[in-house]
Amino acid sequence: MPLTVGLISDTHGLLRASALHALEGVELILHAGDVGNRDVLIELAALAPVQAVHGNVDDPFTPELEAHRWLSLEGWQIHVSHGHELVRPTPEALLRRYPDAEILVFGHTHRALVHRAGGKLVVNPGAAGPRRFDVSPSVARLTLAPGVAEVEIVGIE
Repeated sequence: MPLTVGLISDTHGLLRASALHALEGVELILHAGDVGNRDVLIELAALAPVQAVHGNVDDPFTPELEAHRWLSLEGWQIHVSHGHELVRPTPEALLRRYPDAEILVFGHTHRALVHRAGGKLVVNPGAAGPRRFDVSPSVARLTLAPGVAEVEIVGIE
């Protein structure tokens, strides 16, 4: 049975009802930083267990937030970070920085992105919080099974 993981980033203290709806039924939630406040994590945890990293606007000493998360799920090595550690994160830069990861999840740019290269997957679920720049809010759903990683970007309002 595949594992479904919710991906969310850049909530900046705002967790939209549409984001919660889009993440219903996931078995784990990975938050790629700029959480904004603990209430966001509490609300997400009502849906599924949450693992989160801090972004450039989060307090790095918040106990629930780490700089990076490494997970092994369904045989995949997954790395989660906000991406700000690279200043301007790109899929290529992330793949160079974290060569042992097979799936990389990041945020920071507020732009949803799915990039595949050499059997690896790089995902930015986009920004789920307040509208900024010229992007529409989004989250992602990652479906994992041994040898299979599929991702869907889900627009939210």
